[in-house]
Amino acid sequence: MSTAKTEPLTSSPTSQRVPATLRMPPRTIVGALWLFVTLNFLYCDVLSLHDRVYLNAIFTGSAGGVVFTEPVLLAASILMTIPMAAVLLSRIAPHGVARWYSVVAGIVMAVVQVGTLGFGTAPTLQYLYFSAIEIVTTAVIAWYAIARWRIDN
Repeated sequence: MSTAKTEPLTSSPTSQRVPATLRMPPRTIVGALWLFVTLNFLYCDVLSLHDRVYLNAIFTGSAGGVVFTEPVLLAASILMTIPMAAVLLSRIAPHGVARWYSVVAGIVMAVVQVGTLGFGTAPTLQYLYFSAIEIVTTAVIAWYAIARWRIDN
């Protein structure tokens, strides 16, 4: 008679491939993705300040046809608060709030980023690079929140 433990017949294929100790809760995954994309947004903006054409445009008070008025700067601030708030909400908000905020915020940020590619002057290579990362990451966040985030988390 063998004393070896066998997997129950009801176990999922995933549980057999990934040990339970290595699985991360959905909140941790979503929070990490939001932090990753937020840092990409930030670094893209910081790195853009090294582009002479863009920097000269900023000194004139406009870039890509956008005049930097107080309302425009406020709108940009609010827009960037969306992913920053998602980092926090994915960790501390009730499940339903965190899940749906991630769905809506992921879609909004992906659409906005796609929209910026055709706005104003031709995007630089670094902007295209970061935009690809940001669009894919925010779309994955929205998809993951819809498809994978279980109610019990």
